Amino acid sequence: MSLDPQAQQLNDAIAASHPQVLEMLSKRGKAIYFPKLGVLAQSADAQGKDINATIGIALEEDGAPLVLPSLADAIKLPKANAFTYAPSPGRPDLRKLWKEMIVKKSPSLAGKAISTPVVTTALTHGISMAAYLFCDENDTVFIPSLYWENYDLAVTLATGAKLETFNTFTPAGGFDVEALRAKLAGGKRGGKKIVSLNFPNNPSGYTPTVEEAAGIVKVLTEAAQAGDKVVVLLDDAYFGLVFAPGVYEESVFAPLADAHENLLAVKIDGATKEDYVWGFRVGFLTYGIKGGTPALYEALEAKTGGAIRGNISNSSHPAQSLLLAAWSSPGYAAEKQRAFDLLKKRYDKVRSILDAHPEYAEAFVPLPFNSGYFMCVRPLKADAEALRKKLLVDYSTGTVNFGGILRVAFSATPTDKLEKLFDNLYKAAKELG
Repeated sequence: MSLDPQAQQLNDAIAASHPQVLEMLSKRGKAIYFPKLGVLAQSADAQGKDINATIGIALEEDGAPLVLPSLADAIKLPKANAFTYAPSPGRPDLRKLWKEMIVKKSPSLAGKAISTPVVTTALTHGISMAAYLFCDENDTVFIPSLYWENYDLAVTLATGAKLETFNTFTPAGGFDVEALRAKLAGGKRGGKKIVSLNFPNNPSGYTPTVEEAAGIVKVLTEAAQAGDKVVVLLDDAYFGLVFAPGVYEESVFAPLADAHENLLAVKIDGATKEDYVWGFRVGFLTYGIKGGTPALYEALEAKTGGAIRGNISNSSHPAQSLLLAAWSSPGYAAEKQRAFDLLKKRYDKVRSILDAHPEYAEAFVPLPFNSGYFMCVRPLKADAEALRKKLLVDYSTGTVNFGGILRVAFSATPTDKLEKLFDNLYKAAKELG
């Protein structure tokens, strides 16, 4: 397939800085570009002109966006910040602010060269766009055995790449760093290897300890040092919700962003879970690699913007504008703390319930958890799907079956109902077992 000259120009810019990154891109990733010579560019040329008949929006006679009053009255935003198109890569001011927030949340990123985040329609779209850019048919993506089922849709079915799992936990209950090492050590050296990590993990609600995070970084860096072209997709959907001491509180993106020239870290995050705006659908893709140059990052941002342009055109403008206002609000930090405190209160309550009921160990065992929205239990005798259905029918209690374990969203359960939830779980499991 012949490449568009604009795609070739981006590939040349990547090759001039980090030729190994060009090897990491999928066929689609190499072919994609952000169109600078078409409608968008010509519309940009016409900005500020007396007559601008370029872009496909409708305007009032005075040049304001033409909107329905019933909608305009419901949205307390300037019309231009709600009803017009946002740029395909996202609002520049929002992207700049999220980059600053990423560094503030992971202080060891300070001074490291990373890309400016590109706006996606939340995490699912971010995962899809990362798969578009880096996954070819028959590529393998190494992923922990406990993973969000949407990866099957966004990666396997969409690109033809294969998910190959490695053990999530050691028998002692920690993250299995050696299982990741074994996966990376297999096969030929020097090729592309893609790893997907999600912390706090969905479904388990586990984030590595400080020591485990260092082990993960070491294993990935060793693979890069051995000549592998390593792409690490970091799903940080629940970032910041760490409830136990000794857990690594920064994103693993921070140490990976400049770990090695053969290792490209791709941070996939957003406001959905961090800022409790599930319906806003605003996420981000950010890149980091040792020695990353402005030219490299601009090319990767352009390719990401092009993939978005060809997929959904652009993400929600009103959602981006509302988030920008919230993040700039003087009360934002206190509001975030209140939400964190509520979730930690529920986490602590779950811990105290489990500690107070040793008999629960007759029916189920909890998987390691220390963060996020969820925790999981593994039934010892009852079939997980049968248990899920019995809880629904006999105990009016909903859980999710993840291939033999039940996921419990304490994030969505009022604190005063948590004790009943686990009592129901125990009783139903005993009845089945």
